[in-house]
This record gives sequence, structure tokens and C-alpha cells, in this order.
Amino acid sequence: MHQDLQDLQAQVKIRLEAAFRNYTTSQNIASSRLLSAVEYALFNGGKRMRPLLVAMVTDMLGGKQSDADAISLAVECIHAYSLVHDDLPAMDDDALRRGKPTCHIQFNEATAILAGDALQTLAFELLANIPLEGFANTKRLELIKELSKASGLQGMCQGQSLDLLATNQDIDITALNELHSLKTGALLAASVRMGAIISANTTVEDINNLTIFAKHIGLAFQIQDDILDVISDTQTLGKPQGSDQANNKNTFVSKLGLTGAKNELSVHHKEALQALSSLPYNTRDLRMFTDYMMTRTF
Repeated sequence: MHQDLQDLQAQVKIRLEAAFRNYTTSQNIASSRLLSAVEYALFNGGKRMRPLLVAMVTDMLGGKQSDADAISLAVECIHAYSLVHDDLPAMDDDALRRGKPTCHIQFNEATAILAGDALQTLAFELLANIPLEGFANTKRLELIKELSKASGLQGMCQGQSLDLLATNQDIDITALNELHSLKTGALLAASVRMGAIISANTTVEDINNLTIFAKHIGLAFQIQDDILDVISDTQTLGKPQGSDQANNKNTFVSKLGLTGAKNELSVHHKEALQALSSLPYNTRDLRMFTDYMMTRTF
């Protein structure tokens, strides 16, 4: 990872945790086993790709960092909840996440389910209540609509359902692209679009170009995940290597082969950069992020 991107990622992680602590303190949320499980799921490592996208888009378009932090926390709550539920025995049944025991292993299955539920509802509580600056404050309903659509029947949950239905089945590459555009890509796209929504200078054309960009980085992110599941190791990944093959999942590698998957990754990388070139702003950080999709190792 480029040092500048790594530094920005570290800053986003610090601000994300601070925003969570400030909110729970302001709301007098008492310590409990459930809160411990929520914190474990939310701060148990992670690359913070979605908050990073919110921050970079907001900064590029001249929005407020404090607004980006608030929205990033909501997005990351949805992401964390999805991982907690994804790891459950009824779903992917994983015992390791980010090199540590998954939430249901660390606590228990019932507590993990409740932690996921709490994280999901907290995301929308944050969007409704957390302080935002003047312009962003007028966009609360739009932000809630964006995140709810990306998370539910038209987004991530639908993608997860398609993934479960496709396990042990043979689907074509078109269906695989649709599956991951929903399961992985929808929340990444929402992160990009929400960063644009809170920025007063954003045009419709900007959002259209950013949506195209987000579509391609979402697929690039998943393709690299599939490649790493084959070529990396458990210690580096922080989760069981080869789990996709073990669970008989449809992946870009299983469909296209390793070389074909790498070629497909390159196509989405180029398309994402092309979308950025249409934006009349300094896209340096987003271009670094796009390049990182090609080279990340976990």
C-alpha cells in the first residue's frame, strides 16, 4: 500500500473509533455483554475500506471531515454486522475473522446474532441522530435511503441470499457478477455515493461517474478476494485460506481460472480509473485506492 494511503487509512481508523466512543458516551449507553460483542465486531481489525472511501470522496468534493466520520461509522456498522452474521454456523460457519475468533466463537451464537442486529439498527440511529453540519444535515433522509437500499433486498442481503443459493450449484459469470455487485459492491458504492451526497458542490454527473467508479472497484475488490483465497495463506488473510473452495463457492477463479481472474481484475481496474478521469477534481487519493485493489495481500 502507498504510504500516503496507509497514513490516511490509519487516520480514518482512529477517527472512526473516536466517533463511536463519543456517540455511546453522549447517549449514555451502559456497558454490557452485548456492547462488548458490538465493540469486538466493530473494532476487531479490518481494512476500513468503506470509511476510507467515504473520507476520500468527501474530501475530494470539499465536504466536512466530521460529516464523513459520522457517515463512515454508520456504513462500518452495517459492514461489521454483515460479517458477524456471515460467519454464523447457518451461513459460512467460520471460526476465524481477521486472525481472531469470530464473534460467535468469542461470545456465543445468540450474542453474536444480537450484536449483528444491534449494529444494523445502530447504523440508522446514527444517520438519524449524530450531529452533522448544515448542508449534510439536510441530507439525512437521502443518506438513510442510500444505506438501507444498499444493505437490504436490493443490495447486500439479496447478494448474500444469492450466494447461499449458488453454493454447490454451477452459475455462469453473468450471475456471479450480479451476485457480487450486490453482496460486496452495493455497500462500497453506497460509501462512495454517501460521501458525494453530503458535499454541497456535487453534481448529478459527478454522482453518475462516481457510481460507475464504485461498480468497478466493488468487482475488483471481490476478484482480488477470490485470487487471494487461492494464492495466499491463513496467517496473511486472517481467515481460513481456501475456504471458498472448501465450501464449494462460485468464484471468479473457479469460473475464469487464476490467469483469467487476474485479467478480469485488470479490466475493472482500468474502467475504474477511466471513470475517475471524467471527474473535474483532484482524484489522486481515489486513484491510489484503485491501484491498491490490484496489489493488496489481505
